[in-house]
Amino acid sequence: MEYSDKSIQELQEMILEFVDERNWRQFQTPKNMSMYLSLEAAELMEHFLWCESSTSKETLEEKRTEVEHELVDILYWVLNFAAQNNINLSQVFERKMELNRQKYPIDKAKNNSQKYTEY
Repeated sequence: MEYSDKSIQELQEMILEFVDERNWRQFQTPKNMSMYLSLEAAELMEHFLWCESSTSKETLEEKRTEVEHELVDILYWVLNFAAQNNINLSQVFERKMELNRQKYPIDKAKNNSQKYTEY
C-alpha cells in the first residue's frame, strides 16, 4: 500500500468514517475523548519511564515503531475530538502560535527553558 501526505481534514474524515462504521459517536463525548487522549499520552511516556534523559534518544530508536503507534493514537484522539466538536485545528493552531510568540519573545526565551511566568 502506498501512502501519501494527507491534510488534517482528510485525516479527520477518515477517523469519522471509521467511528461511524462502528456507531461509536454515542460513546465519544468530550469528557471521554479527553480522558482517552490523556491515556494515550501516558502510554507514550511509559516507553521512556525508566530511561535517563541522556539516553532517551537511544530509547526512541530502540522502540521507534511502538512510539510511532502511540503518537498516532494521540493524534487520532486530537483529530477526532476536534472533528466531533467543530474545532478548526488549523485556525486555532495559528492563533495559539501567535499567543506563544507573545508569551515567549525571542529576546527572553532564546536559550532559556523557563516558563514565561518565570522571566
